[in-house]
Amino acid sequence: MNNQLSLADILVFLAYIVIVGSYGYWIYSRKKKAVTDTKDFFLAEGSLTWWAIGASLIASNISAEQFIGMSGNGFFVGIAVAAYEWIAALALIIIAVWFIPIYLKNKIYTMPQFLKTRYNETVALIMAIFWLFLYVFVNLTSILYLGAIAIDGLLGGQYLHVVMVALALAAVFITLGGMKVIGYTDVIQVAVLIIGGLATTYMALTIVSEKFGLGSDAIAGFKMLIKDAPDHFKMILDKPTAESPQEHIDKYLILPGILMYAAGQWIVNLNYWGCNQYITQRALGADLQTARTGILFAGLLKLMMPVIVMLPGIAAYVLYKNGHLPQLQGGMDGAYSAILSFLPSGLKGLSVAALTAAIVASLAGKANSISTIYTLDIYKKYIKKDADETKMVWTGRLTVIFSMVIALIFTWEDLLGIGGEGGFTFIQKYTGFISPGVFAVFVLGMFWKRTTGAAAVAGILLGFIFSVFFNEMAPAMMGNETFFYTAYPNGKGGYEIPFLICMGLSFMFTTIIMVLMSMAGPKVNPKAFIHEKGMFNIKPITVVQIVITLLILMALYIKFW
Repeated sequence: MNNQLSLADILVFLAYIVIVGSYGYWIYSRKKKAVTDTKDFFLAEGSLTWWAIGASLIASNISAEQFIGMSGNGFFVGIAVAAYEWIAALALIIIAVWFIPIYLKNKIYTMPQFLKTRYNETVALIMAIFWLFLYVFVNLTSILYLGAIAIDGLLGGQYLHVVMVALALAAVFITLGGMKVIGYTDVIQVAVLIIGGLATTYMALTIVSEKFGLGSDAIAGFKMLIKDAPDHFKMILDKPTAESPQEHIDKYLILPGILMYAAGQWIVNLNYWGCNQYITQRALGADLQTARTGILFAGLLKLMMPVIVMLPGIAAYVLYKNGHLPQLQGGMDGAYSAILSFLPSGLKGLSVAALTAAIVASLAGKANSISTIYTLDIYKKYIKKDADETKMVWTGRLTVIFSMVIALIFTWEDLLGIGGEGGFTFIQKYTGFISPGVFAVFVLGMFWKRTTGAAAVAGILLGFIFSVFFNEMAPAMMGNETFFYTAYPNGKGGYEIPFLICMGLSFMFTTIIMVLMSMAGPKVNPKAFIHEKGMFNIKPITVVQIVITLLILMALYIKFW
């Protein structure tokens, strides 16, 4: 048990670097057109297969925020945090059936383009700026910071900035090859991620079994987790009472029981998977059936992700509370790294490779989306309207480098306080400041022909304002108990509304105002999308995928309710 990598670990890790780098270069060298063709550089020119789309979605989604942040929430709260993964599988079904046909029929390649096509230039420009700030200052920074903290912990805790730079450089190297390189290298990344992640979980459960005198038996280790920490295996947390300890209140503020399923949990997942350039970009270059199959494949993979990213956190909790994890540092976000320190030589290198794969894939995907939005929706439209294909591709590459440099500056000394919030909560909370308004604008724009451009502008701005109000000001101005919400003591001298509830309230009020504003306009907005008969029909193979996902999801909730 140590925090150093052995020679075997280093060799395994280097093998991963060489394989991914070589494969990426091979993919890039086969398609030299990526040097000058924007559709190929940003969207892979529709050449991604369904399995590449599905793998790329997961590789880009599962990153340090899950390995470190969600594992940390598993340590603190337990299995309830799996809702983010399992409801995502259900959200992906909705997106595959109803969202993607609209995008593909209208030849939508970026989310700001959707807003321009459905509404107007003003809406598109406002959201392009919002997304760029969010992707750079929340997503890139948090992924880079959490990933560097985790890997540095395995190297002895002395190389934080070196690791940050190395991760940033690796992501830039992959991103400069374009979406095709990202998509196909993500297949390797997700394979390493799953194999390494499952190996880590297996070893964590085995260690629990050994520490409790049950032999080297992973199944026995899992049963011990349930026996020793039954409160960590409840999907629905009880609402706090006046007698509840602060620890339970803190858990409820993160995951507010059954109420989160009626509020923010849906907004988080439908907005993330269906209205997010970073994610939808993988499918926007494909035909409908390929896109649908890839998205549903990703949904099936999401069902198993808690095993990889959450169970090690619960194992760390049980070991820590019984005195078997003295090396735990950095609070709950240190849980995953502490578990990795138990792994034998070679396997630790594989697990570090899995963690690195997740971090680099997410950084690359996010950087590519930043590049796409800036180049196609700002640079080409407002700065250099006559830019040719080569100029745009190079602008995209420079944007990748510039955004990564900014992320490095803000993570160098954790200027944003990511470590203090808890990584996973930091991302969800601050993304949630714009998610309600964005989702309201998208869903009304897709499915209600009356929604106007003025209502969309109001929706984006009001969604943000309502989110800030409910998260930061409502308890002080309106009291701690109202018809709409209950605020709880946060242990810091103030009161907070659970941020997932804040998202639901923001979405509700934003939608109401958008509907009222649109009622003053024409019954059918001239820019409304036309839904042709049969465009939402699904093939039998798609029905099979959906049914399998739903059956597994039902079984999981019945088991752990």
